[in-house]
Amino acid sequence: MRWLRRLLGGSRQVQHDPARQEALLSDLRHRFGAGAQVRFAEQADTVTRLLDGDDGLVVAARVIREFADAAHRELLAQADELYRHTGRRLMVDRRNYRPLWREAGPQLRWPLLALPCGFHPYAQVAGAVTVVGTRAPRLVRMTDPSPLLKHVFEVLDLTAAGWEYGRVRADVDAAALANRLISTARQIRAAMDDPPRLPPPARELMRRNNNIDVYDPASHRVVSAINLGAEMRPALLA
Repeated sequence: MRWLRRLLGGSRQVQHDPARQEALLSDLRHRFGAGAQVRFAEQADTVTRLLDGDDGLVVAARVIREFADAAHRELLAQADELYRHTGRRLMVDRRNYRPLWREAGPQLRWPLLALPCGFHPYAQVAGAVTVVGTRAPRLVRMTDPSPLLKHVFEVLDLTAAGWEYGRVRADVDAAALANRLISTARQIRAAMDDPPRLPPPARELMRRNNNIDVYDPASHRVVSAINLGAEMRPALLA
């Protein structure tokens, strides 16, 4: 990655430790996730503390990118499978997944909980998203943040589409991920000199004012609600 060699703070070159980055990635893949005997919120907080320094920031960005790429590949595979069985061709546009889910939601499997990249959305991804957001000023000095910002919005798009069209129940951990994604999108855009136009799914969600029930994953009872439009408008339009 060329951006790892860019200069920061004048002429000082970024010093990265590829071996440490790979060790961090391996630790993230094997220590965290659905199999860990720790609540997702605690896992995400531990991931955030673990990914310190520039190497941690690089790894956090890589986690988000790999997760978004894996979700896209999974949906492409599902679209191909449906075409083979039904002859129905579905468009999979990672800039806006909402039309796909509106058209074929009941026939699609929400991909975020079991991707082969080994990252869980409520554990490693939630922690990585927080790292990227809190260190957004450093991020924009290290690289063009636009591709990563697109991935943040992409994961938010898939999260919301799952709730609306994929029969995915919003629980406390899913709502926490959505809030982290919104906050990080705000922080990255605030750190950019010229933030890009908001993507179509974000603009569509901000035009809405729907309350979505949020469930306790342990007791399966409604404990709160989340209104994505109300959360996103002040964060992204300020």
